[in-house]
Amino acid sequence: MDKPKKINEIIQFQEGSVVSREIINKPTGTVTLFAFDKGQGLSEHTTPFDALVLITEGVAEITIAGNRYETKAGEMILLPANESHSLKANQPFKMILTMIKSSDLK
Repeated sequence: MDKPKKINEIIQFQEGSVVSREIINKPTGTVTLFAFDKGQGLSEHTTPFDALVLITEGVAEITIAGNRYETKAGEMILLPANESHSLKANQPFKMILTMIKSSDLK
C-alpha cells in the first residue's frame, strides 16, 4: 500500500464466506484483514503466538479459553498464545488480525 486507505474498503463481505487479505507477511509476524459474513466463523483452535484482534466493523463473538466476549467495532482483544479461541459472526464483521511471531526464550 503506497498511500492511505480506508480499512473497511480494502476487503468486502462475500455471502456465506470468510474473506481474508494478508497485508504484511514477515518472519516476525503478519497482519491480515478479515471479513466474516453472518453465520461464519473460525472454529476453536490454538496458535503458538499471540495475536491481536481489532474489530473495524460490526460485532464479533470471540471465545478465549471458554470465556465468551462480544467485541464491537473500535475494540480489540488479545488472543494469547497456546490458548484455545474461536470467532463467530452473529452479524457480519470485519477485523484486523496482527500476529507477532516471537519466542519468550532468552
